[in-house]
Amino acid sequence: MKRVYWRPRGVSSNALILIASIAVVSMVIVEVFPERTSETYLQQMLEASKRASEAFAAIKRERGRRRIAIDPIADPSESGLIGVAMSDVTSAHGNLLAKQTSVNPNWAAVGVHLLREAGVKEGDTVAVGLSGSFPALNAAVFAAMATMHLEAVVITSVSGSQWGANHPKFLWLDMERHLYERKIFPYRSAAVSLGGAEDRAIGMSEKGIAALKKTIGRTGLRMIDPANYAESVVERLAIYRSEAGDKPIRAYVNIGGGTSSVGTRRSKFAFEPGINTRTPPKAALIDSVMARFLDERIPVIHFLQINHMAQRYGLPLYPQTLPEVGSGQVFLQRRYNPWLAGSGLLTLVASLFLFVRSGRGRMVFQGRREEEAQLEPTL
Repeated sequence: MKRVYWRPRGVSSNALILIASIAVVSMVIVEVFPERTSETYLQQMLEASKRASEAFAAIKRERGRRRIAIDPIADPSESGLIGVAMSDVTSAHGNLLAKQTSVNPNWAAVGVHLLREAGVKEGDTVAVGLSGSFPALNAAVFAAMATMHLEAVVITSVSGSQWGANHPKFLWLDMERHLYERKIFPYRSAAVSLGGAEDRAIGMSEKGIAALKKTIGRTGLRMIDPANYAESVVERLAIYRSEAGDKPIRAYVNIGGGTSSVGTRRSKFAFEPGINTRTPPKAALIDSVMARFLDERIPVIHFLQINHMAQRYGLPLYPQTLPEVGSGQVFLQRRYNPWLAGSGLLTLVASLFLFVRSGRGRMVFQGRREEEAQLEPTL
């Protein structure tokens, strides 16, 4: 009967069993003894979520003051952070379920987690690209940055996709200004663009473009008005560098699918949701702010495919009520101990070398067989 598996020639079954046992034991040790998350880390995540909750409440109050009704069907938690199905300032199609999932203050804890995983430390400077598509995530990331005492250079695309901050009387810039004036966050955009196709609101009505420009005008912020897509990418990078000054940019945070930030639709979904450290092949040939930063070895944190990210970090999908601060698996993230994992890998590699590559390990079992043979009685 033919063997249906491959095994190295000259390696005994006992040696293979020993190698497999080392691999299994190493895996069990790494799983059973994870690295404990520091108390400081957990406190930062919790504080960030509290700040995000405070920001959510402030936005809801301001929306009420402006007498902008909340649709309880589209916004079951009545957060005030879900916009309308369509308006003159709507830039693109949007996923209502993803918008509902984003309305959770514990996304701020995810923000802290990702920033720390990207190597960002207290006092560092980060670049941020926002749009009006996910106002709840914008506020959550602001909360994470404020909790970590980060400096931030923010550029915003004022228009938003369906169900985002797309009510003409209450765009993200209005929310951002309100949060800044109430001293909830210390951040305001350094520059603003129209957003949408080519970052110039191509395809939007004249009425919609006029409304966007009016909002930008009343905030007094610098407006990016590029001649084309390529110019938008270059101008944004120049602003990030200029505003950061002598301070190095430690990470770039993108929220949503802003064209200049992520590139075309093809490259938008090529980047991984979460941390990216290198440009994916499908996005390498398409110029974008994200690709430029990655080319400079600056990590990129990408908030997109929100339902997928929510499942990864244990946050509920499209909750019907506003989740409580501190709830979610993100606060219980398992962090494998790198020393135990490294030791296990080193032991496994050493055993493979001894028994498979050099053959020296075989002498252990051969010596035992010789001893057993000497002890056998002769007839």
